[in-house]
Amino acid sequence: MRVLIIGARGQLGVELCRAFYDHELYKADLDGGNLILDITDLKAVQALIGPLSPDLVINTAAAHNVPLCEERPEWAYQVNAEGAKNMAIACAAAGARLVHISTDYVFGNGATKPRVETDRPDPVNVYGASKLEGEGLIAHHAFNYCIVRTAAMYGATPCRAKNGKNFIDLMLHLARTKGEVRVVTDEITTPTYSVALARQIRLMAEKAKPGLYHATCQGHCSWYDFAKVIFDRTRTKVALLPARSSDFPAAVKRPNYSVLENANLKAQGLDIMPNWSSALGEYLAQRSDGSVGSV
Repeated sequence: MRVLIIGARGQLGVELCRAFYDHELYKADLDGGNLILDITDLKAVQALIGPLSPDLVINTAAAHNVPLCEERPEWAYQVNAEGAKNMAIACAAAGARLVHISTDYVFGNGATKPRVETDRPDPVNVYGASKLEGEGLIAHHAFNYCIVRTAAMYGATPCRAKNGKNFIDLMLHLARTKGEVRVVTDEITTPTYSVALARQIRLMAEKAKPGLYHATCQGHCSWYDFAKVIFDRTRTKVALLPARSSDFPAAVKRPNYSVLENANLKAQGLDIMPNWSSALGEYLAQRSDGSVGSV
């Protein structure tokens, strides 16, 4: 199978390249790689996908710096909505399957149980709204697509929108440099390991019906609980203090409960995502043997 991965140098893109190592693989990114591509340029997208004629295109490219999206909404919509539309148009014309990565942030506040794919989206910030519009444009312009919503992703490759540190790196860095860490107890999510997600996406690309999917690790926790498990498993000595989101005033609203249920994957017998605690154990084991980066 001929596979094109957009955003190949990103946190998920790197793991997807590893997951599809045994295919005819092409890598594209905005700032380098085998191929350079700006997804906001329709002609450039068509000029790449048309002649290449891939069987599968996986788009991880996004404007996902949440505060910056709020400051520059036109840019956010250009990348997350128009860029998604461009990918859909080009893939439809080439007969390629499109797997597009979306986000739990298409949902807002008020939930008390995990969201399923049929729940009504209600984003509370520009990032979520622009990603939601991108989903709609893909559904309108493509016919063979999988939209994959995920949440709270972390991995070995630095996240370019978060100054290179994932949540685990940040917690260990603060523990080492500050000795005391305050983490919120009232924001609930599902930490999702990029390696596990890449494995899931490969299975979806091969077997899933076209449509909308949630794909996160199993279970959920507060950011405080996640930090506690990180410190416990790494035997890190730190004063971990509970806090509320109101203790950290922010200009950007974020959902306080953004847990997703992998309902469509489960219905098709395709859900292979591990529990978030088990996935964290795999990540930390790889850190300890030097196979992923460390702080």
